[in-house]
Amino acid sequence: MEKLSDFIEKAKHGYRYFRTLLHHSFRGLMSMIFVVFPMNQFWSELCYFTTLSFIGFLALKFSKPSVLLPSHHLPKNIDLFFTSLSAATASSMSTLEMEVFSNIQLFVLTVITFVTGEVFTSILELHFSKSAKSDSSTFKYYSNNSNRRTDQLGIVISGEAEEEEGLLKFKSIQTLAVLVGCYLLLVHVAGATLISVYLNLVPSARNVLKKKGLNQQIFTIFTAVSTFANCGFLPTNENMMAFRTNSGLQLILILLILMGNTLYPLCLRFTILALEKITGKEEFRYMLKNSRELGYRHLIPGNTMDSVYLGITALGFLSVQLILFCTLEWNSEAVVDGMSGYEKAVGSLFQVVSSRHAGESVFDLSAVSPAVLVLFLLMMYLPAYTSFVPIIYVENGIQKKKRRGDFWEQILFTQLGYITIFVILVCITEAESMKTDPLNFSVFAIVFEVISAYGNVGFSIGYSCERRINSDGKCRDAWYGLAGKWSNGGKFVLMVVMLFGRLKKFNVRGGRAWKLF
Repeated sequence: MEKLSDFIEKAKHGYRYFRTLLHHSFRGLMSMIFVVFPMNQFWSELCYFTTLSFIGFLALKFSKPSVLLPSHHLPKNIDLFFTSLSAATASSMSTLEMEVFSNIQLFVLTVITFVTGEVFTSILELHFSKSAKSDSSTFKYYSNNSNRRTDQLGIVISGEAEEEEGLLKFKSIQTLAVLVGCYLLLVHVAGATLISVYLNLVPSARNVLKKKGLNQQIFTIFTAVSTFANCGFLPTNENMMAFRTNSGLQLILILLILMGNTLYPLCLRFTILALEKITGKEEFRYMLKNSRELGYRHLIPGNTMDSVYLGITALGFLSVQLILFCTLEWNSEAVVDGMSGYEKAVGSLFQVVSSRHAGESVFDLSAVSPAVLVLFLLMMYLPAYTSFVPIIYVENGIQKKKRRGDFWEQILFTQLGYITIFVILVCITEAESMKTDPLNFSVFAIVFEVISAYGNVGFSIGYSCERRINSDGKCRDAWYGLAGKWSNGGKFVLMVVMLFGRLKKFNVRGGRAWKLF
């Protein structure tokens, strides 16, 4: 028995030694990969979104819809992939009615929306950044160890300041990843809880779900995830128009929209500032003073005032939209008919907040004034973190030398230039429809659809059988966007636009005072 126990102890010791050796070998290999073949973030995110879109498409294809449909009415593959990609890019452009999807399919879309949301993907970026910095620093240590002075215990005593700085940066990235994860979890739990409580307390909102046969738990989770991610999908065909008189629900969703998009950097910075005051930890102080070095774009580089300028700019945009919307639509029978003054005010606020990339609608946009729609176009085009900073930053009093490709990059490949190209392509693919159905397929409607897809918003003027010049009696109005009536070529172009819009942060160049990032 003693020999057996000795053998077991030796085996355990050998296993631990082998595991340690394997672990260090793997870390060394990964560090060399990161050094020799640095990962390109653009291609990583492109593969991430397209892969998840394809997985979502397969899950939607092989799961049953909510109602039994004849084979010739089953959703086409391109429409299923379009929906999956729209959820992955937080665009909410639709070519299918949402009530067609079963609870399982809604759950699939919820998962896709959650794992591709801006805040969630930023956590993945932080973890990969942390791993890359850890592995590359390990590789650098072992490769340059011969040039460093050590004491008798083998501890490096040269370059201590640099090592402490690197260690503090690593800890700050690690802490920031945990903090963002907690923020994501708490906001989702709080949002879903508030939605659930509201549905239980307000019979009118609960009756909407009962009439449509929607599961309350699925609706709650789906709505919280989609709204925070600013995706814009809702399980109802009419989107938020089904809850146009439920002002309490709209106020809850307004908070989720702002905390997950335009005001997220401001909320994050003030959370870090509060934690730094409460805990006094050096990591939080480092985040506030060295946000640029961390490489986390949601923590706006600069001081706290830069985040304040972002918040002021966002609120300024909302104020301008709200004033114009209320001025032109307050007495419009086609838009706010049957609503009280309070419901009009909250609904108008919800609509203008949603125009900054959320894409949820409480009003029929086809009935809204053209002046308001043009303003919505501008709001959809501007990136979420657009801010006006009345300060000119000069580094060391020296103007940076422009790169050779800057001129052509800014002139020939501007964001507006890309949108123009996409609009032209759609006009080519939909040329026949523009001739036979010019009121529905107007140039403005196509531009509105393309910019909405580029901004990952999801607004659409829609398609109306009443606007058809030559009616054949077979037309049926449906609760999806104008893109649902496009050809396969037009839908493919719009999918490219959605994906391009989701990755536009890699190509946006700002001005002097206006910062677009």
